[in-house]
Amino acid sequence: MASKRVAVVTGSNKGIGLAIVRSLCKKFDGDVILTSRDEGRGKEAVKQLKEKESLNPVYHQLDITNAQSIEGLVTFVKDTYGGLDVLINNAGIAYKSASTAPDLEQATVTMATNFTATLNISRAFFPLLRPGARVVNVASFTGKLSKYGPAVKAKFTDPNLTQAGLVSLMEEYISVIREGKASELGWNNTKYGTSKTAVIALSKIHAKELAASDKEDILVNSCCPGWVKMDMAGDRAPLTPDEGAVTPVTCALLPPGSPNGEFWRDQKVSEW
Repeated sequence: MASKRVAVVTGSNKGIGLAIVRSLCKKFDGDVILTSRDEGRGKEAVKQLKEKESLNPVYHQLDITNAQSIEGLVTFVKDTYGGLDVLINNAGIAYKSASTAPDLEQATVTMATNFTATLNISRAFFPLLRPGARVVNVASFTGKLSKYGPAVKAKFTDPNLTQAGLVSLMEEYISVIREGKASELGWNNTKYGTSKTAVIALSKIHAKELAASDKEDILVNSCCPGWVKMDMAGDRAPLTPDEGAVTPVTCALLPPGSPNGEFWRDQKVSEW
């Protein structure tokens, strides 16, 4: 059992995450772990996939913002499979445009969930990655660098930017929001977009780190699934969740020698 391949998909009881699980169950040679914060909803999603589509994902609870929950999943994967072959960081949040929550609250919660939790999960699972593993961070076109002024853009694209430096940059962003100077100082005008810029930058940093490790052929890429019709994006979005899952799954199943540390859109490398 320890040698069986396994994929973990965060935030996968609905939407794009569920569609990713569905696709991987059909294409990936191994177990696919569907995770959710709410255990009841997650188990119901697994039940529906089994009964209606004859697919057989494994369920495990995961709250990406809870260290104990992350540790529980890491321990389960280590004890059950001995390693990890695919990690897809899909879980995330976005406030509605009509939200009345204060800007600082929106920025803090969005960054903690979309960026910090992705960082924490990645670092927790990296020791388990086997040679040939794939890490996919689901980002967004709203995180593109064109949405920033030159000074901020230069900080994100600094070739010497480290994980610690990126964390400090995001702390700087929170301070700028607190002061009400985000637009004035050249930051992205959405909190969600900024969090996804950080995820794209993190992917590039982690790709370099793992490429320099003693494990062969580990790829870390970020991707935009497209504008998908779901709770987060609203009904005007043109794509179905299954269509939105195509690029993340493509990145999860890349053959050896494929691009590493890139931002993908429409199943191909795209300019960040």
